[in-house]
Amino acid sequence: MTWTFTEDLKEFLDVARASLASGPVRNTLLLTVSTTLARRGVDAYGEEPPLFGWWRRPADGIVDGALIWTPPEPVLLGAVPPEAVRPLVRALGDHSVLGGRKVVGLNVEGGAAAEAAAAWAESAGAGRGGLRRGVEHRLYRLGELIPPPRLPAGRARLATPEDREVLVEWVRAFAADTGQPGDRAGAIVDERVRHGGLTVWEDPEGIPVSMAGVTLPAEGMVRLALVYTPPELRGSGYAAAVTADVGAAAVAAGVGEVLLFADAANPVSNRIYQRLGFEEVSTRVVLTVPAGE
Repeated sequence: MTWTFTEDLKEFLDVARASLASGPVRNTLLLTVSTTLARRGVDAYGEEPPLFGWWRRPADGIVDGALIWTPPEPVLLGAVPPEAVRPLVRALGDHSVLGGRKVVGLNVEGGAAAEAAAAWAESAGAGRGGLRRGVEHRLYRLGELIPPPRLPAGRARLATPEDREVLVEWVRAFAADTGQPGDRAGAIVDERVRHGGLTVWEDPEGIPVSMAGVTLPAEGMVRLALVYTPPELRGSGYAAAVTADVGAAAVAAGVGEVLLFADAANPVSNRIYQRLGFEEVSTRVVLTVPAGE
């Protein structure tokens, strides 16, 4: 087996950082998660210790892919060669690797989804059934920013601690809309506000009407996230305006890659991002383990 696993973040970064940095677009999630863990501690995503892993090519031993698992989230698999998928699925059936914990799913690139699902089904003899294909996200990268032809009334500004109450409510609503847990909303808002990672669009009366977040830079890459407008305020161009502002600020700061994910099932958000100059790169798929297995 050429997968190696550890709960030591430093060891993981020492071994896998170069591999992740060589593909910052495809590895955006692993880069931002590992950056957060390094800044906030290994309990940043929950009480259970994260598990880290890397794949070495059998021929030459070079690290060519990695994963991070922050329970209870799905295992987050970065860019890996096709031959690494089946050995990983086999390894995830080893209780000694997981420390007796159970994997609830895999978050993988679209090209690896079929291979992972097939390998999981083949391991049914170990007590596992098939994986269910869940939410699908499209990864976009910013080409040339195209500002909205008309901006709504108001302006963009960085969020402040005074905005906390409404922002926590919005993060919880965003989590509900995207099928994620919202129990960390307060911590997420506090962290983003501290490093200038949340921008709001406010109307002429100074009332926030939309928000967009951005991750800290990692290997020349940032990712826009938490783009949210309350349902009753949608259709006024707020999301496009605040997203364009955050994207422009990242470009002005000299960031090499400005990325974002959009729910593939939401045609409205995908159209907004494409009109702003974001170009589709790839797709990620969440494969979930059926309840009770």
